[in-house]
Amino acid sequence: MPVRYGFRRPGDDDFDDLDATEVLAALSDDLLESGDLEAALERLLRQGFTTREGTRVEGLGGLRERVRRRREEIERSANPDATLERYRERLAAIEEREESALDDLLEEAHSSGDERRDEVTREFVDHQRLQRDLLDDRLGPRIEGLANYDFVSSEAAEEFATLVEELRAETLATFFESSRESLANPDPAALAEMREMMDALSTMLEQQRRGEPLDPSFDQFMERFGAHFPGARSLEDVVAQLAQRAAAAEAMFQSLSGSQQGELRDLMERLLGDMDLAFSMHRLSANLRQATPDLDWHGAARLRGDGSGGFADATRAAADLAELARLEDVLGRGGAAALPEVDLESVRRHLGPDAALQVDRLQRALRALRDQGFVEREGGQLTLSAKGVRAIGSRALADLFTRLRENPLPGGHREDSRGSGGDREETARPWEPGEPLRLHLGRTLRNALSRQGPGTPLRLAPEDFEVEEYESTRRASTVLAIDLSLSMAMRGNLVPAKKVLLALTQLIRTSYPRDFIAVVGFGETARELRVEDVPALTIDYNYGTNLQHALALSRHLLRHQRGERQIVVVTDGEPTAHLEADGTPFFSWPPVRETLERTMAEVLRCTRAGIVINTFALDIERSQFPFVEQIARVNSGRTFYVDVDDLGRYVLDDFVRWRRAG
Repeated sequence: MPVRYGFRRPGDDDFDDLDATEVLAALSDDLLESGDLEAALERLLRQGFTTREGTRVEGLGGLRERVRRRREEIERSANPDATLERYRERLAAIEEREESALDDLLEEAHSSGDERRDEVTREFVDHQRLQRDLLDDRLGPRIEGLANYDFVSSEAAEEFATLVEELRAETLATFFESSRESLANPDPAALAEMREMMDALSTMLEQQRRGEPLDPSFDQFMERFGAHFPGARSLEDVVAQLAQRAAAAEAMFQSLSGSQQGELRDLMERLLGDMDLAFSMHRLSANLRQATPDLDWHGAARLRGDGSGGFADATRAAADLAELARLEDVLGRGGAAALPEVDLESVRRHLGPDAALQVDRLQRALRALRDQGFVEREGGQLTLSAKGVRAIGSRALADLFTRLRENPLPGGHREDSRGSGGDREETARPWEPGEPLRLHLGRTLRNALSRQGPGTPLRLAPEDFEVEEYESTRRASTVLAIDLSLSMAMRGNLVPAKKVLLALTQLIRTSYPRDFIAVVGFGETARELRVEDVPALTIDYNYGTNLQHALALSRHLLRHQRGERQIVVVTDGEPTAHLEADGTPFFSWPPVRETLERTMAEVLRCTRAGIVINTFALDIERSQFPFVEQIARVNSGRTFYVDVDDLGRYVLDDFVRWRRAG
């Protein structure tokens, strides 16, 4: 029984799981058509699929589109240029309030009638205005100059102090987001701790680079400064948190024009210097760059939003954009190789729990394909294992039985291929999905007890099921001869034919394990095929439908088999090729007389050997394919003119009737 992997949402009672066989079923048509498991799996993972129960599993392509839309949202959410402009406007408003206070002071002195007072006041006001006029228009130098300015307006002075505190907190939060709340109103002690933290971390990184013991040790560092680095378990975690934030701050700077960038850098430099943190910050930044050369330290974020947040928010947006860019890159590569690299936490953080669930289901199902042995890697290439081929065959067989049950063939009835005819063996085997459930009760109950332990009630699970094995008292032998000529693919007949082949092989292996089964593919020539190679089977691009060689090879494979023997031929055209006396293939369209005669000679050899030939002619009218009528007349086999959609039902129904008839 396949294991079902699940992902539990918080608060859920049940697992929302995805069976590995669902993935096999979803990619089987593509695989059978292309023959390339890796490519089929990549397309499936990129496009997503819908399970038999109707659940939609979103593909990596859809998730990548979600990432793109999320990036656009973030780009519209922040704008450091607008934030700079907002601070300029606030500073201008503060100065306007100061200017209004100076005007009021002049008016009051003039209204007093005291000429001396009026003169002194005018000189004072002129001095105040001159002080401000001499200040640089750039935000950083102007704020630094106003810090030494003696405001007349107490309201303006209070607003300016508030503005400076906000900018200080913004500067620190730009580089240390996790400390944003504690630095909202930084006091001297908090600033001293911040400086000591940066210096200690720089010292550790420099010691690590020189190969020296760490002093302080990481544990000592975290004991004192761990509140700034939630979730960090190693020095590498601390470095990653700070470096990614610093790189995002750099991307935020790079989003501005050259003059704006210079203005913001100058502003933050002055504020850090004002807090005695500039040297420690520069030292730490240099060490972080050396420790993380793989980070993009020169990238520029595209931030063109309304600027409603601050510089720290813009840096957070730049960090999110960088993370989303990495996620988009991984999702864009797609396929089985890239899927394990997708960071679930990143998906959950940016796209929500539903998207994370989709990725988790795909990752678990992909692991299940490998863990359960459905796929394997040989020589660097991903291929189906024998177990995987059987799983596809089982699903195809279950589908055919379902279709026969829901839509019986006209004028006939179908016997269940698992009927109790034959002798019961005292053996059992695990039940496989799609086959009738004839439980071997003793073995099933024993399995449940082993899994659950003693006690009641005893709850059965599908993995407990074992079914009784029945074996017919007679043995039969079948060769499935499948046409691999170019027309089979051009008419869309190859995939249904391969499905039928896998389903019938699975039926014989499970219901008639003593039967002989072989597969022959034929185009320009014929060759024996392993059932395990059928999914990757492709058409013969050489011209020719060499039925003569196919019958000869099939007869050879059946030569030592006893009991009833048959060749089941699936083709969409009459013979157009044969083997010459020296073994070289000959092709002609329309077919020449010699091709038909050599093919009929093989039909006669099969007939004399007691081998029945049953032919399924696809998408062909009787009048267009008279040769198979002659095969039936000579061999006494059966001929079916079927639409490709009905091929599976006809082959399965005929095989079951033939197998039970004896």
